[in-house]
Amino acid sequence: MHFVSDLFRNIGLWFHGWLSGLLPGWAVTLIEYVLGVLILLTGALVTVLLLIWVERKIISRLQDRIGPNRVGPWGLLQTVADALKLLTKEDIIPEGAEKVSFNLAPILVVFPTIMVLGVIPFSRGIIGADLNIGVLYIVALGSIGVMATLMAGWSSNNKYALLGGFRVVAQLLSYEVPMVLAMLSAVLLAGTMSMQGLVEAQGGGFLNIPYWRIFVIPLGFLIYFIAALAELERTPFDLLEAESEIVAGFFIEYSGMKFAWFFLASYINTILLGAIAATLFLGGWQGPFVEHVPVLGVFYFAGKTLLMTILIFWIRGTFPRLRIDQLMGLAWKILVPLALIVLLLVAIVIKLPVPPLARQAVLFVSNIILLLGALGYIGRHLRLTAERQKLGGRL
Repeated sequence: MHFVSDLFRNIGLWFHGWLSGLLPGWAVTLIEYVLGVLILLTGALVTVLLLIWVERKIISRLQDRIGPNRVGPWGLLQTVADALKLLTKEDIIPEGAEKVSFNLAPILVVFPTIMVLGVIPFSRGIIGADLNIGVLYIVALGSIGVMATLMAGWSSNNKYALLGGFRVVAQLLSYEVPMVLAMLSAVLLAGTMSMQGLVEAQGGGFLNIPYWRIFVIPLGFLIYFIAALAELERTPFDLLEAESEIVAGFFIEYSGMKFAWFFLASYINTILLGAIAATLFLGGWQGPFVEHVPVLGVFYFAGKTLLMTILIFWIRGTFPRLRIDQLMGLAWKILVPLALIVLLLVAIVIKLPVPPLARQAVLFVSNIILLLGALGYIGRHLRLTAERQKLGGRL
């Protein structure tokens, strides 16, 4: 793994030196930045096209269908054909739209998601920038996406789009709170906001597994995952794009490549939130024998990220959409209190003068008790609601 990272570093230094002999410094910097953006966009686009095909296949199997199978071998080129179709569609700007915000919103949706890739540790030594405030950096960039979707809804001069924009503020900002609190629990346990440091803090023990945060604060992982689904605007939290109510939501007036940019951002975010979950709670690139064979770290990280992504796809094909009151109630009445309790427990337990495994056992048992209590509360609430509806029907 060190050989691979050194090879890429040497190639980059050679390329920089070659350009420096031909062009002034500002031109070299500009070319390097443009090439970096193009490489990231190309890699993201290829990954997204493949993931769309995977999602279509998974959901079609869940629904007893075949899925794409006509264009290319096994239908692999179907998403490429869809992308080419979007490239040829006319770009329409509604009459009365605020053109600057309307055209800027798709850009602001995509680029923050690509910038997050810079702090994701793919393996030991393979990270764009190991910031000591990596978690804060991710949270800060997430707020730009919320602003961009609100801009898209407001600037479209469409009441359905505006309603979708209002739901953006209500839903995404609400679920940002429990998601950040769950991330803070992992940060407290590791004592650092560096993404690489968070992964390294989960190493050690039998086969580098016992200290993964999913085995320490499983409720924190569950809170993060549910909040991440809401942040992704995916089923069962896709009320921002509810075609049965507001006709695709905040991007209803977008067509062609501008619509494709929103689609691209959605799938990049799916990968990123899976990667962040793998980093914070599943040990990142940590795994059996990774100290002896460092290249295994890349495969461990890719496998965990893929597992989280497939789980998100499976949920989309399985669960029905929530009502808006259920969605907001879940955030503020259940997830936020639970996330605060988990954070308080972590803050208390890490100060106990006991061995690390004892702290882990205390946190794990308390998390399971809290989870069972929350499930009992939700079950009781659903039962009472059903009884009220049955009684109302009789009356």
